[in-house]
Amino acid sequence: MDMTNATYLGFSGQKGSFSFMDSDVAPEVTIRPKESLLPWLSDGCLSLALPVIAYWSFSMMFHAIDTLRLAEQFRIHPSQEVASRNKAGRMEVLREVLFQHFLQTVTGGLLVYFDPEPTTGFEARAMWEWKRALPFWVPNQAIYYGYMYGISLIKVFVGFCIIDSWQYWLHRLMHNNKTLYKMYHSRHHRLYVPYAYGALYNSPAEGFLLDTLGTGIAAIVTKLTHREQIALFTFATLKTVDDHCGYALPWDPFQWIFPNNAVYHDIHHQQFGIKTNFAQPFFTLWDQLCGTKFHGLEQYEKAQRRITIDKYKEFLKEREAEKQAKIDQGFGNKKDN
Repeated sequence: MDMTNATYLGFSGQKGSFSFMDSDVAPEVTIRPKESLLPWLSDGCLSLALPVIAYWSFSMMFHAIDTLRLAEQFRIHPSQEVASRNKAGRMEVLREVLFQHFLQTVTGGLLVYFDPEPTTGFEARAMWEWKRALPFWVPNQAIYYGYMYGISLIKVFVGFCIIDSWQYWLHRLMHNNKTLYKMYHSRHHRLYVPYAYGALYNSPAEGFLLDTLGTGIAAIVTKLTHREQIALFTFATLKTVDDHCGYALPWDPFQWIFPNNAVYHDIHHQQFGIKTNFAQPFFTLWDQLCGTKFHGLEQYEKAQRRITIDKYKEFLKEREAEKQAKIDQGFGNKKDN
């Protein structure tokens, strides 16, 4: 559902623009192909391309913050830990993630190829029928926005819940089964100190089962349109990257809206928390219901904040020393001249 159909429905934002719902005559249904958001790319292809673009754009933002040291006071782990504790090199992670995106795009492309062509022209009739099925006091505007946007929001939210459930139970199984962990999931845990573009660093089999198949099942079960898939897939991608970003940013909406955030998931990557915090990427409900939520979460957050503050003070001293060294070097060069 989208505003491109508003003209067809006679919607102009003015009083009386929804009068077709009050007519005794049902609106005519004229089915026609639905225009894509972009004239040169179908919505189905956009649902495959935009999550990949979002992944690398968002990851590179965090990579810049990391390499330029722009938010040291919010870093979860000191930068030295990334080099000393991680068992996978940056180039290896890059290659694996690019391969994951290749598999994800090919699989999604096959589904898009067999999807029926999106159509429009039936919306006015559906809203007219809603008007007659609902109580008389429900306003036309509520029917319009409920049909055009409310249904999509509910479907995407149900998709969130399906992805969360799928990933929790499969993720937990891979930890509790030694064979599955050794063969597949242990690769992801070579990153003891996660960073943004390593979010999808997995074995190809796990990446397909956990991410590609999980989101595909959510889309099929909820019968998402291509535009709804764009919203779900892109949002889920951004959230996954944020969970692995390595920063507890106070102004990051993902981290203050969702309890399942970067600090929460970081605990799962540590040896002391590897058997807890399986939930991902949105909610913590399954961890709470199944007793797998890390019990010392609040204490860990406070301790981590203290460590971060201390390390930030060290960073400021180091930067000041570097600045002073450059100044002294400049004076030295002038004296030599």
